[in-house]
Amino acid sequence: MAGSAGVALRDLDELTIVARAQNGDVHAFEWLVSTHEGGVFRLACRMLGDHAEAEDIVQETFIAARRSLPDLAAPQAFLPWLYRAATNKCFNHLRGRRRHPTEPDSFDDEPVPGGSHGASASGEADPWNQWDGRGGLCQDPALRYEAEAQMQALCGLLQAVPAGPRACWLLRDVHEFSYTEIAAIVQLPESTVRGRIARARRMLAEGMQSWR
Repeated sequence: MAGSAGVALRDLDELTIVARAQNGDVHAFEWLVSTHEGGVFRLACRMLGDHAEAEDIVQETFIAARRSLPDLAAPQAFLPWLYRAATNKCFNHLRGRRRHPTEPDSFDDEPVPGGSHGASASGEADPWNQWDGRGGLCQDPALRYEAEAQMQALCGLLQAVPAGPRACWLLRDVHEFSYTEIAAIVQLPESTVRGRIARARRMLAEGMQSWR
């Protein structure tokens, strides 16, 4: 039964699937989870620098989405709405860290004092294809090692970017939302979003100069 439902869903466009999920179709909602949980996890992991915390954010985001999905005004608003929920949960988690600080974080446009420039918390390379300059991981072992080291450096450097600019940069340059969509996600004027993205790009470019 579930298999036949899956086949049927593959024949539908996403807006129709969102609408079916809004009407209580469990298989439609499961399809949305399987399609988008990877992107939400990557956003949360890059925001928080911790795999376990990112997994918690994914779970919390989709629990909230299932509860609130019937209230979504239009199916086409689903993806920005989902990422707004995930981004807000990341911000709340980071604010919790500030109340019990172990790693300082900032939500404004000032650099983070003492921010980590090392590898991500998991110690694993994060292969962002748009940054390796080769359209994917290289077959040459030496070049692949260099690309993976570059990605680790970028992951660590990203944690030194204040949370506000970090989120805007991720939503634009990694998840490819429009400036208008990002402004709706983070609830800020588009001019502020552009300024925060420019700030993050400048910090990352300066930090990655040694890799050029």
